[in-house]
Amino acid sequence: MYAQISPGTGLVKAGCLDLRPYLRRKKKGRAPKGMRRREKLIIPARFVIDARPAEVVARVRIGDWEGDTVESVSHKPGVNTLVERKTGLVFITKLTGKTSGATLFAVARRFDCLPPPLKRTLTLDRGPENRHFEALEAQTGVRCFLAHAYHAWERGTNENTNGLIREYFPKKTDFTIIPEEELACVERELNSRPRKRLGWKTPYEAMSVALQG
Repeated sequence: MYAQISPGTGLVKAGCLDLRPYLRRKKKGRAPKGMRRREKLIIPARFVIDARPAEVVARVRIGDWEGDTVESVSHKPGVNTLVERKTGLVFITKLTGKTSGATLFAVARRFDCLPPPLKRTLTLDRGPENRHFEALEAQTGVRCFLAHAYHAWERGTNENTNGLIREYFPKKTDFTIIPEEELACVERELNSRPRKRLGWKTPYEAMSVALQG
C-alpha cells in the first residue's frame, strides 16, 4: 500500500491508486523504522545552553555537571548519570521508573549530599525524563541548561563517561536486576581511574585538590 506513496510528501505516485482509505488505520504514511517520537519541551530562553556561563565551557571551576540516562533493555528503567565537567567525577544512580519524577528524585538525591561550591550548573538533553528541569533547579539550587535537540556533543563529557559505563554494562543490560551495590562499585572504580587529561590524577584526587584550592 505505502509503496505507492512518495516518501516525505504523502502524495500518490504517478499511475498509482491511493488505497490508504481502505486500510484499517488509514494512516497518511509510514514512519521510517527506528524513529521514535519525542515529547517537545518548551524551553524558556534562560534555560537554553546558549545562556550557559563561559566558565562552564572553559572548565575553570568545579561544580558544573552534565546529566543523562543510560537506558535498560526492553524500555525498562535504567540509570541516571551525572558527571562533573572539570574533574570527571561521576555519579551512577538507579532509576525507580522511566518518568520525569523518577529522574528528578534521583538527581536531587545526589545533589542533596553536595556542598554549595559543587552545585553550580547542570546541562541536560531535551528528553522527556528531564521535563521537570525548573523544579530541579528550585529544589537543588543548581542552574539547569538544556542542550539543543540532537546535539549530543554539547554534553560530550557525559557521553564519553556513559561509554565507559557501557564497558561494565553493555547494551541490553537489564538494570532492574542490577543491585545498587554493583552500581556503586562501578562508580568507585571509574572515580578511582587515573585520567590523562587530569595529569593522571583520579577524579577523586582531582576533586580533592579542587576543593582544597
